Amino acid sequence: MDQGSGAGPHRARGRLGAPSCGARAPGAPWARFSAWLECVCVVTFDLELGQALELVYPSDFQLTDKEKSSICYLSFPDSHSGCLGDTQFCFRIRQCGGQRRPWHTDDRRCDSGAPVSLQREPAHYFGYVYFRQVKDSSVKRGYFQKSLVLVSRLPFVRLFQALLSLVAPEYFDKLAPCLEAVCNEIDQWPAPVPGQTLNLPVMGVVLQVYIPSSADKPESGPPKQCSHKNLLPAPVVLTSVHELDLFRCFRPMLAHVQLLWELMLLGEPLLVLAPSPAVSSEVVLALTSCLQPLKFCCDYRPYFTVHDSEFKEFTTRTQAPPSVVLGVTNPFFIKTLQHWPHVLRIGEPKMPGDLPKQIKLKKPSRLKTLDTKPGLYTAHTTYLHRDKALLRRLLRGLQKKRPSDVQTAVLRQHLLELTQSFIIPLEHYMASLMPLPKSITPWKTPPQIHPFRQDDFLRSLERSGPQLTCLLKGDWLGLYRRFFKSPHFDGWYRQRHKEMAQKLEALHLEAICEANLEIWMQDKSEVEVVDLVLKLRERLVRAQGHQLPVKEATLKRARLYIETVVGSLPKDLQVVLCPP
Repeated sequence: MDQGSGAGPHRARGRLGAPSCGARAPGAPWARFSAWLECVCVVTFDLELGQALELVYPSDFQLTDKEKSSICYLSFPDSHSGCLGDTQFCFRIRQCGGQRRPWHTDDRRCDSGAPVSLQREPAHYFGYVYFRQVKDSSVKRGYFQKSLVLVSRLPFVRLFQALLSLVAPEYFDKLAPCLEAVCNEIDQWPAPVPGQTLNLPVMGVVLQVYIPSSADKPESGPPKQCSHKNLLPAPVVLTSVHELDLFRCFRPMLAHVQLLWELMLLGEPLLVLAPSPAVSSEVVLALTSCLQPLKFCCDYRPYFTVHDSEFKEFTTRTQAPPSVVLGVTNPFFIKTLQHWPHVLRIGEPKMPGDLPKQIKLKKPSRLKTLDTKPGLYTAHTTYLHRDKALLRRLLRGLQKKRPSDVQTAVLRQHLLELTQSFIIPLEHYMASLMPLPKSITPWKTPPQIHPFRQDDFLRSLERSGPQLTCLLKGDWLGLYRRFFKSPHFDGWYRQRHKEMAQKLEALHLEAICEANLEIWMQDKSEVEVVDLVLKLRERLVRAQGHQLPVKEATLKRARLYIETVVGSLPKDLQVVLCPP
């Protein structure tokens, strides 16, 4: 499934030269484009081949055969969805064959300042799809079927959906010339640097977006957008690059939001069977966003089909189900994944207005037929008591016809506070494992971070547990014990340990820079002095690459130290350490 009979991937932009697998340097063609997107794909339906990759743009971007096949199958709704007209959804696929485009400095700068949940994916691609299926008598099958797909490592679903809404309808009318112009415009966009409000021009429209920063306070939301006075045309302001309408996604299951939050926190396998790829992908993304600001460390697939290359891996019965949230539309999965502990079956979406009928909790043993009714099939017993006040508040909002964005804010705030109440005791305990600053001396190896002892942490909950910030009662100890076994604890701990190790390294560098270098050098051999130069240089490189939290003044002192030390060495060593 490589390409259709029309223009193939190699014809999209031939003048870019030979295909390359390396990084694009900041000044190279498509460097700015690749800060946002990996490539743009067009998938069409070919009578002989089925779904076929018609176009890849820019043409020098390399996709493996397995990636091409996955993009082709996942860019079309399966036959059970019956999607007529235009529909948008997204998928996520595993990158094959290792990282082929090493990141340059701008990528690392953008990631270092971004919240962990919004950093670019190192091993997966997101595919943002705009699919059109309309009657067309000029086509043999009687239908025009085509998808425009934006492939990116960034989880900016709102931004890319808005971009597709502008580009796709125009592309379906005007085809390749339109797409080339759009890609050239994206190649002029500024980099997605966290903490900045950007104006992104495309097709005569300016999209104004704020790129979230790890320094943002979760409760406050994004800052006010820039003034529009000097911009013509006036920009289309997106309130978020990534946040979905959480209330709309969870409308049929509001009574079970807390149970679903627990399943996500514990990294439990969950199958989401929805009536369409649009509903499937939105619900899966909404579920994975429940844990913010905690990073979702399990695998998830907003839309998944039987043709996916990981189908056998996810459906095997020879081992326990993997920690993955799987969004599907084919009822065949109900039969195939009967052994999974949790299945969420969602019915057809209802018109906005009154609260739709809430899905019921059902036993997994009732999952034996293909015509399974909507429901949450699970044997999980929640550790925490349900917050009935939240449901009452949301129902009251419906009665008062409160806007959906306000309802979403209420729901998001509840989930944020719940996650923070759970995480804050872990953060406090982890901070206590950091060696004291006074134990860091310039000429000795920095002390080690103390080990995380689960029993010590659990004992600390009596005086500094979640009961200090959360009114919910329940078995918090049991929830933490289960959490320790989940991929989320492992991901959280590794991230915090890495940050603390970098902080220790930065404090050690500061201690060296504040010490009296001349006194230290008096009784040191040339080997020891050269070793200091090499270590200082290594840390300087790491600090300049934003991998160490070091002040600019410290960096200047470190450079001066290196010059002083090198200048004290014999000429032959100076030439080796500082070649002309």
